[in-house]
Amino acid sequence: MEGADELRRLRWQCRRGLLELDLLLARFLDRRYPALAVPDQEAFRRLLQEPDPRLLAWLQGQERPPEELKNILEILSQ
Repeated sequence: MEGADELRRLRWQCRRGLLELDLLLARFLDRRYPALAVPDQEAFRRLLQEPDPRLLAWLQGQERPPEELKNILEILSQ
């Protein structure tokens, strides 16, 4: 389980320039992130490093994400 400081840092990183992403990522962090396996948590943290336009394109299926992020994007889209 992540420490409180780490979760606060992730919550800050979930704040995006696009409201849709902000809401999706913050809700995911609150509801699903704690129960994820460690590799999926690591993938989510990696995902948060991506710029908004790329992340949105992946979520909308307009671009193919890197192999290492496909699983977390699928979980995020559920």
